[in-house]
Amino acid sequence: MDAAFQRRVQRYGWDKAANCYEDFWHEQLRPPQDLLLDMLDLNRGEKVLDIAAGTGLVSFRAAESVGENGFVLGTDISEKMVAIANDIAREKRYRNIVFSRMDAEQLEIDEDSFDAAMCALGLMYVPDPLKALREMHRALKPGGRTGAAVWGQRDHCGWAGTFDIIERRVVSEVCPMFFNLGNPNQLALYFKAAGYSNIKSETISTKLIYASDDEACGAAFPGGPMALAYNKFNDDMKAEVYAEYLDSIKQYKNGAGYELPGEFVVAIGTKP
Repeated sequence: MDAAFQRRVQRYGWDKAANCYEDFWHEQLRPPQDLLLDMLDLNRGEKVLDIAAGTGLVSFRAAESVGENGFVLGTDISEKMVAIANDIAREKRYRNIVFSRMDAEQLEIDEDSFDAAMCALGLMYVPDPLKALREMHRALKPGGRTGAAVWGQRDHCGWAGTFDIIERRVVSEVCPMFFNLGNPNQLALYFKAAGYSNIKSETISTKLIYASDDEACGAAFPGGPMALAYNKFNDDMKAEVYAEYLDSIKQYKNGAGYELPGEFVVAIGTKP
């Protein structure tokens, strides 16, 4: 698929999802985010780069870790995500964090300028994840470290059927290699190819808990990577998509809600 087209799909798709993204994913993504921050072990006064930061779910936590003498730059390809994150920063009076719209594969950042870089659940959407990892590597000072979290294997993620459900109705071209980085050893191999050393990788399994049909479908469609294609559907097609998705996850139903299996891979590497 044309890389420029894929970037446009991501940009405008996440613009559509921005307003409800946190409602459906804030708690569900916390386990891999916790592990990513633990592995990075940020210190007071450090300068941190957060790629594909979204609304700042991890960026603000990093800002707390580095303190008032540290600094966090959050970047995202979605202008709406960046605007929301900057609004939150102003509202909560953060003075050590800024968000800017940038392409992960072509960062407008000086080399050797950050102590740490991270990307929490964003590399899967980048047309060339290796190039993005190399850009983070370029931005690091010698001895700096990069951490990344991605979704795990497709058959270990209970919501993965959303891609097929949408693709049967429209060619969305959202992220054709979405689960590739989550296959065994793949993320670590990408880190190695990007020039990192001292690479460590961990895989964790979690439950994505949703209290109702609407929450489960909201995360899968208007609040997730399929938002752009989904928002083109009429009401009848949206109802049809909801029904098909709920049927695909009925085995995970728990009372009125759902407990969907999820798998994540988190890796970290150092710039020599």
